[in-house]
Amino acid sequence: MITLYHSKGTRGFRVIWLCEELNIEYEVQKVDFSKAYRFSEQWLKINPLGKVPSLRDDDLLLFESCAMMQYILEKYAGGRLQPVPGTKDYAYFLQWLWFSEATFSRPVGEIVNHRREFPGEQEIPEVVEEMKSRINKCVLVVDDALKSKEFILGKEFTAADVSLGYSLMGARNKLDNDFPKRVSEYWESISSRGAFLEAQKRNE
Repeated sequence: MITLYHSKGTRGFRVIWLCEELNIEYEVQKVDFSKAYRFSEQWLKINPLGKVPSLRDDDLLLFESCAMMQYILEKYAGGRLQPVPGTKDYAYFLQWLWFSEATFSRPVGEIVNHRREFPGEQEIPEVVEEMKSRINKCVLVVDDALKSKEFILGKEFTAADVSLGYSLMGARNKLDNDFPKRVSEYWESISSRGAFLEAQKRNE
């Protein structure tokens, strides 16, 4: 059975949400997010980077949330929540799955990390504003992609929407402006799904 090592607010939420969408058995083990624990010998055996989340499935141990998602899809989904591999739609699926992490989540995380290292009046406004600008560029790209679609790939909800949804969730409270209309509608739609609401409960 899948065991997810997770701390509230981390990218493990993507994995929880995906498991809920697939209705597969898994367990969540809460991880002490303190720096002391994350760089302890005990935790570094599970995640050599001292980061959260990690996933264990029998003798497999993984870090990187999108890699976890792809593994779960390939082993447990039976073709659900992703297009057929090798197709054009699957290529776009991978694009959005990884855009969400490699491009979109990065400036969101940079703001979180900056404010952790430079709290309160120590914050450097120029750094935060640059990251907000990058977040807004990502939001506009998503807005443009959604103009004629219900979900990021079209009519069907996929795991790419899960990955992207996590990034939007993190971006919402980092910006000084609201999402554009289409992104706002999309966010309302995916965040009202039963699996998302269940994932929020497991995220506590």
